[in-house]
Amino acid sequence: MSVLDLFRLDGRVALVTGGNRGLGHAIAEALADAGASVALTSRAADRAEAAAGEIAEKTGQSCLGLALDVRDRANVEVVVARTIEKLDGLHILVNNAGVNIRESILELKDESWDEVIDTNLAGAMRCSRAVAGHLKAQGWGRIINVGSILSFVGIPNRASYASSKAGLLGMTRAVALDLAPHGVTVNALCPGVFKTEINRPILNDPEYLKEFLRQVPLGHLGEPAELKGAAVFLASDASSYITGAALMVDGGWTVQ
Repeated sequence: MSVLDLFRLDGRVALVTGGNRGLGHAIAEALADAGASVALTSRAADRAEAAAGEIAEKTGQSCLGLALDVRDRANVEVVVARTIEKLDGLHILVNNAGVNIRESILELKDESWDEVIDTNLAGAMRCSRAVAGHLKAQGWGRIINVGSILSFVGIPNRASYASSKAGLLGMTRAVALDLAPHGVTVNALCPGVFKTEINRPILNDPEYLKEFLRQVPLGHLGEPAELKGAAVFLASDASSYITGAALMVDGGWTVQ
C-alpha cells in the first residue's frame, strides 16, 4: 500500500455540521474529494441541499444536505439516523457548527453567552453522543471537533466564544479517552483566522485586519482550502495513532 492510500476515504461516510459554508464547506468538499460520501448540515434545509448538490457535482460523490440545529437533541438524533439510513453508514463526524457573538464582558448578555455555549460546545457534545454508540459498535470512527486558536489564547470581546472553544478542547481530550478502547479517535482541528463569513468584521476593517496580521508569522489570513489537508488527515487512517490531540492550522499564531 502506498502511503498516499492512507489518506483515502473510499467507503467512508462523513457527517459535517455547519457544512454549507465557510470552513465547514471546505472540509465537506475535502472529505468527498478523498472518496467519502458526505452529509452536511445547515439550520436552513435549502442552504444545506444547495451546498450538498454543489459538492456532489464537483466530486462525483454521494452528498446529502440536511437541516440541523445542534441545540435540539431530537433534531440531532434524527439527522444522525437519516445519515446512516441514506448513505448506508457513518464513520466520521465533524463538529463544525458554530456561532460567534463579539461582546466585551462589560456588555455580555446572558442570551449571547447561552447561544454560543449551547451551539459551539453543547452542540458538539450532542452530536458526539448521538454517534458514539454507532462508532463503537463498528470498531472504527473519527470525531473531529473544530476548535480555534481561541482554544488556547484570548483576544478582546470573545469571552463566550473563547470559553466555548476552550471547553471543546477539554471535551475532545475526555471523549478521546472514553472511545479509545473502541477504535475511535477524537481530535481537535484548531484554525486561526480564515477568510470566511464569520470573520467579515475583521476583513472589512483595514486597521483591525492589520493588527491580526501582525500575529501571523506566515503573513496572511488562511484560505479555506488551506484547511482541507489537515481535515482529511484527521479523518483518515493516516492519523490512526493520534487521539486527544489538537492540530493547529493558524499560520504560526500560537507558537509565538
